[in-house]
Amino acid sequence: MLLQACSSSRYQQAVDSTPAFHDRIITLSEPIPKREGLSRRGNAYSYEVWGKTYEVDRYIKEYNASGIASWYGQKFHGHDTSNGEKFNVYKFTAAHKSLPLPSYVKVTNLGNQKSLIVRVNDRGPFHEDRLIDLSYAAAVRLGFANLGTANVEIELVAAPLTAGEYEHLQIAAFQVRSLAVKLQNNLASLVAEPVYISQDSKSGTILHKVRIGPLAPARISEIQITLQQQNLPLGLIIP
Repeated sequence: MLLQACSSSRYQQAVDSTPAFHDRIITLSEPIPKREGLSRRGNAYSYEVWGKTYEVDRYIKEYNASGIASWYGQKFHGHDTSNGEKFNVYKFTAAHKSLPLPSYVKVTNLGNQKSLIVRVNDRGPFHEDRLIDLSYAAAVRLGFANLGTANVEIELVAAPLTAGEYEHLQIAAFQVRSLAVKLQNNLASLVAEPVYISQDSKSGTILHKVRIGPLAPARISEIQITLQQQNLPLGLIIP
């Protein structure tokens, strides 16, 4: 479990600092909420930080809470978030102790009524009085980057898809891994969803299966149209 609250030994900075301000933060589009597949990392049913155990509700569908928001910045820029993505101070993301990853929440600054959609892809903040940790860009847009913290209300607007709600498309299977990797790279340039290789062994033969997913059922037909336009196999739908 990679957590932004881990020891500072893996960071270049001992303490956090304010990133350089970029004008694009002001015009940056906020994320469009969507139900993504549950991240393979960062979603253990429970985890421990500083001797305290936290529980993750993978199946939550509704969530509203009020509390203190803080933000984190340059020290963590470019390092792994809890679900394995790279933290970018100039994207609208957040860390939360219990929401499944990735989730989308609406954050409202109760001091000025500014609201913003952010994508939760990290764990934290691990302070008793903090509810959510926002990226620097999110704090700027919500008007409290210079203050450090703000009283906020958060509302879950899109939780991850859970088992049974999404499927995968298996596009092809190869005995030669290099051919699977070539197709994987091609597909990755065509779709936004993860493209991965699953290795299977039957009767002594190793097959490298190229798959896209997890996918919401409604998304599968859209991807198949793209595949058809590229003269690629439409794929086999699997759980």
